[in-house]
Amino acid sequence: MQPDYLIVGAGFSGAVCARELADAGKTVHVIDKRPHIAGNAYDELDAHGVLIHTYGPHIFHTNSKKVFEWLSRFTDWRFYEHRVLAVVEGKHYPIPINRTTINSLYGLNLSEEEVAPWLEKARQPRDPIKTSEDVVLNSVGPDLCDKFFRGYTRKQWGLDLSELSAGVAARIPTRTNDDDRYFGDTFQFMPAQGYTEMFRRMLDHPNIKVELGVDYFAVRDRLKGGHTIYSGPIDAFFGYQHGKLPYRSLRFDHEHLADVSQYQPVGTVNYPNDHDYTRITEFKHLSGQQHAGTSIVREYPQAEGDPYYPVPRPENEALYKRYAEMAEATPGVTFVGRLAQYRYYNMDQVVAAALKAAEDLIKRPA
Repeated sequence: MQPDYLIVGAGFSGAVCARELADAGKTVHVIDKRPHIAGNAYDELDAHGVLIHTYGPHIFHTNSKKVFEWLSRFTDWRFYEHRVLAVVEGKHYPIPINRTTINSLYGLNLSEEEVAPWLEKARQPRDPIKTSEDVVLNSVGPDLCDKFFRGYTRKQWGLDLSELSAGVAARIPTRTNDDDRYFGDTFQFMPAQGYTEMFRRMLDHPNIKVELGVDYFAVRDRLKGGHTIYSGPIDAFFGYQHGKLPYRSLRFDHEHLADVSQYQPVGTVNYPNDHDYTRITEFKHLSGQQHAGTSIVREYPQAEGDPYYPVPRPENEALYKRYAEMAEATPGVTFVGRLAQYRYYNMDQVVAAALKAAEDLIKRPA
């Protein structure tokens, strides 16, 4: 008997849709080509017993009470405010840039009231603001741009700031006070038992069947009937008919340090100008786990490999719209998620989009 819904992908998009539909009395078959649930948010104990994020750090933060309360059905939370330092000329500075960053970097003693006028002198006004370079220069000027942003962007995206849409840099604020939190959201927590356990509970429903290690494109011709919810790359779904959409990938270099209880002072340290990797994350900061040793990961952005980040550029958006038109004209399929909608979503945005997609499907006339 065919399920009411086939869901391609057991990450946030697929799992949230699956649970909402199952709770509404629908039968759901979830497949994923990986051997595990939770998508890129998957975490596990490494060989040394440290809880690590296999695909790099995932820090939950949101201003949406609805999203937070929905996820709270499936996890307890650990309060955690993420902090990031950037290494510039061998020294650590808070990022996003704040009063401490400016005073420490330039040997100043500016008060909070004095930071804004200082930035006003440093900035290079840009109008209109079209690119990420425009955003950064307009905010902090060329010196801070070069020290903290330009090199990091080149490594992360394989592009100069001037080649990226404004929205990428706009995600990072500039502060005039000493707030050193990476995010300013109302809700900042980590799943107390980990992301994978949260997903396990989400998918634990009699109406949900989960099948792992299944490539949708190898079985799609024999999976007939019902409605499909697809969370993979939209260009792959349509056989790259208009060409491939650009994505950035990552290589993760995990390392365990048996004789080190703490490797770095905060969860993540960025390296905008040094090394081939962009950042190092130490997982015990994120989880609060007590362990004699520690585990870290270095991230190496690359062009080839699993797609992680849609590349925000006007020409890529134009190409995506051609696929979006095809998606709109494809009956019986809903496209949702970072790859299916070619959007640089945060986790909470993915959850919100999936809840909306499921709601629309439930309301749809039979």
